[in-house]
Amino acid sequence: MSHLDPHDVRERLDSLYRAESRIIFATLIRLLGDFDRAEEALHDAFRAALLQWPSDGIPANPRAWLVSAGRFKAIDALRRDARFDSLDAHPDALIAADAPDGEHYAIADDRLRLIFTCCHPALNAEARTALTLREVCGLSTEEIAHAFLIAPATLAQRIVRAKHKIRHAGIAYQVPERAQLPERLDSVLQVIYLIFNEGYAASSGGSLTRHDLSAEAIRLARLLVQLLPEPEALGLLALMLLHDSRRAARVSPAGDLVLLEAQDRAQWDRELIAEGIALLERGLAPRRIGPYLIQAAIAAVHAEAACHADTDWAQIVALYGALLRLDRSPVIALNRAVAVAMRDGAKAGLALVDELLAQGELADYRFAHAARADLCRRLGRTADARSAYERALALSQQEPERRLGQRLAELKEP
Repeated sequence: MSHLDPHDVRERLDSLYRAESRIIFATLIRLLGDFDRAEEALHDAFRAALLQWPSDGIPANPRAWLVSAGRFKAIDALRRDARFDSLDAHPDALIAADAPDGEHYAIADDRLRLIFTCCHPALNAEARTALTLREVCGLSTEEIAHAFLIAPATLAQRIVRAKHKIRHAGIAYQVPERAQLPERLDSVLQVIYLIFNEGYAASSGGSLTRHDLSAEAIRLARLLVQLLPEPEALGLLALMLLHDSRRAARVSPAGDLVLLEAQDRAQWDRELIAEGIALLERGLAPRRIGPYLIQAAIAAVHAEAACHADTDWAQIVALYGALLRLDRSPVIALNRAVAVAMRDGAKAGLALVDELLAQGELADYRFAHAARADLCRRLGRTADARSAYERALALSQQEPERRLGQRLAELKEP
C-alpha cells in the first residue's frame, strides 16, 4: 500500500473532527461510562489516526475505526492504572460488552443519551446549559465563558461539578422511558431555548458573542427534531426560526433595538419563515399542543402579516389565552395585555397592565413598565408615561434599552 501524505491525512482528520467528533464522543461515553474518560479516548483515537493512517491508509469507515481505537486506548489506560485494580469487573469486560459493529451501533441513541444526560433536571439550569454547550455542541470552555460573560475558571468549575453530580448521583446515561419523556424533554427544550435567547439578546446589542449561541441552539434543536420529532421539539425549532427570521431588522445601524411595529419586513428572511411555519404545521398535526407550539403559532401570525397594521390581533389574543391556560406566568399575561391593547385600544390594555403591576410580581420587570409607558403615551398621559419610562430605565441593564431614554427625551411636559 502506498503511503499517504501526512498533510492530506491531517486535513481529512480535521474535517472528521469537525463533523464527527461529537458523535464519536457520545458513543465512547456509552462504551466507557464516563465523560472525562471518553474525552481522553476521543483525542487518543485522533492522535492514533494521525500516526497510523499515513502508512496504513484511511479506513473504509473512519468513524467506526476512531470509536474502536478510542475504546481500546481507554482499556489500555485502565490496565496501566493501578487505581482500577480493585474493580470487580476486569477491563477486558469492556471488550466483550456492547462492541461497535460497523454501521450498526446506535448513533442516534448515543446522541440522544448525551443530550438527555447533559440536560438532566437533577442538574441546575446553569450546569445544564454549560454542559450541553461543552459536550453536545463541542464549544470550548473559553468560548462558552466569553458568550456568558463569566470567567473561564468559573465555567470550568461548573462543568466539573456537573460531571461529578452525574457520576455520584448515578444519573443514567440513557434515553428516558416514554412515561418520563414529557418531563425530561421539557428540561432539554428549556436549555435549548435559554441558549437561543442568550445569543439572540447578545446579537441585538450590536456586539455579537464570539460564538453565536442562537445559531448553536438552532443547530441543537435541528438535531433533536431529527432524532426525536416530538410536537414540542418541532414547536421550539419553529419558534426559534421564526424569531431568527427577523434578526436583520431588529437592530438599527446605531445598534438600537427596533420594535416589531417599526421593523422593515422586507429584511425578514422568508425562507426561515416558510420553514418555521412548515415545522409548526407538522407539530400541530398530532393535536398534542404545548407551550412552544402556541408561541410558535403567535410568531407565525406576526410573520404572515404583510405589515404591522395587518396583524390578526384577535388571533394573537386568543393564542395568549390558550398559553395562559397552560402556564399562569405574569409575563405571558403581560404579553396578552399588550395584544389586547392592539385589538381593543390602549385604554383596555392599560387597565390589564395596571392590574398586573398591582399584583406585584412584575414590579421589577422593566418590560412591564415600558409597556405601561407606551400605553400612557398613546393615551396622551405624558406625566404617567414619563414616570413609567424612568422606572423602566432604572431597571434596564442592556444597551438596546437606551431607546427608552430617547423616547423619554421626546416627551414634553404639558
